Amino acid sequence: MKKYILSFLCLVLLGLFSCEKDLQTELPFQSYEFASRDENGGNWKPILIESGAELTISAPEEVTSAAYQAELAETKSAIQQINSTQRKNLAYWTNNPVVRWNEIALELIAKYNLIPGPNPDGTYTLPNPSNPEGPPAFPFAHPPYASRALAYLSVAQYDGLVSAWHYKYTFNRPAAYVADPSIPYAYKHQDIPAYPSDGAVVATASRKILTAMFPLEAAYLEQKEKEHLECLLLSGEFVKSDLEAGSKLGNDIAEKALVRAANDGMKNAQTSKAVSDSIANAAFERFGWKWENMESPQRPVGLTPLFGKVRMWNVSRVEDTRPGIPPTLGSAAFEEDVKILKDYAANRTSERRRIANFWQDGLSTYTPPGHWNDFANRYIVQYKMNTLRSARTLAYMNMAIMDGGISCWDAKYYYHYPRPIQLIPGFETIAGTPNFPAYTSGHSVFSSAAAEVLAYIFPNEANLFRGWAEEAAISRVYGGIHWTFDAIVGTNQGRDVAQYTIQRAQQDGADQ
Repeated sequence: MKKYILSFLCLVLLGLFSCEKDLQTELPFQSYEFASRDENGGNWKPILIESGAELTISAPEEVTSAAYQAELAETKSAIQQINSTQRKNLAYWTNNPVVRWNEIALELIAKYNLIPGPNPDGTYTLPNPSNPEGPPAFPFAHPPYASRALAYLSVAQYDGLVSAWHYKYTFNRPAAYVADPSIPYAYKHQDIPAYPSDGAVVATASRKILTAMFPLEAAYLEQKEKEHLECLLLSGEFVKSDLEAGSKLGNDIAEKALVRAANDGMKNAQTSKAVSDSIANAAFERFGWKWENMESPQRPVGLTPLFGKVRMWNVSRVEDTRPGIPPTLGSAAFEEDVKILKDYAANRTSERRRIANFWQDGLSTYTPPGHWNDFANRYIVQYKMNTLRSARTLAYMNMAIMDGGISCWDAKYYYHYPRPIQLIPGFETIAGTPNFPAYTSGHSVFSSAAAEVLAYIFPNEANLFRGWAEEAAISRVYGGIHWTFDAIVGTNQGRDVAQYTIQRAQQDGADQ
């Protein structure tokens, strides 16, 4: 079964990606006709705001007005002067820029997923958002950071688009190419009102969120926003005031998202050595064990010890999702797991190595949360989702992934369970040595949380997603860095945490 799953993974979606360690993030898809227009999407329940009407824009000019006719002429003129670079950009952005901005986020995560190196004296300096140039550069886009960046990006896009849909069907201003049939349209006709531009919502909200998360990329992100907005005009769908109204909504919802981010506790997640040591000592007093960092060179503090205290999206108390105590050292259950890991180490087949490597998602990759965003993007395109449904899919999945990560990190530092390399003499891994405790497995929690949401969104693919999540979990055992109970309990933990998000999704009105 596992072999079948991996083989199918390599072939899925007409060979759009290959079974290599790092997947390509840019999907080679073209514009497509949306499977639905979701005319009632403006009534869906958003995340950060009470309703789509909470954000405000002015009523648009009538299509018969001189002002609107002048804007039509401006759009037509711009299209008549289009050059080859602009045509290439039009093809790149397609009519679903939610996917493109998510891909940009994945590229930035991979770029900044680098462990800060030691200073000449052996000490470590942590990346500092107040001094992003460093050294070291800010951020270190590790899995918890990546999950948070993707969650805020997707939630802002979703809420902004709920608001956009509210106003689209309130004002019902037609697309430019509908108002003036002589204007060519670059994409597939959709019959969705143009005011405000959904693409402009996505462009501005995405630029603003990603700039906050990756401040050194401000100029690059501004250039991408400018390019995207230009393509929206050149597509023939929008006039300038459509874009301005969309950008206002994007800016306003991003502001609300960033207020939440500033107060969610992430700034305290990475601690001093004294605090980190106190957490370890508290676990030792509770259980009689504590994890010790076996990496070389060794960083003095584990990765984000207080990420488990960051504010969750859909869970009131992280303790409600904390799994039970892992096996006592020396117990029959523990010794049985030692035997299993020794057997895997002695019999590292090519298949097991391939699985371990495929799901590694280590440094300079887009991390496990990014891996699942890449999967989601491909199914969004396969199922021909419009921008609103695309953003909804990514928002709920990324909230579940982040909540799962917070729950996982709570368990990691509450139990402070040692890794196999610490407790099995002479044991070696093939997947590096993470600098945080073992129980539970982050890969397992991230993956199963994502898989459950995707199974809810794409029920026909549920078995496939859940199979991938199980494979991601066992990959860490094959790699030698986790116990089997880290993976099994972590998989169940991710599934349980995801249910909080799914329950919220079932009540937002999109399934009606």
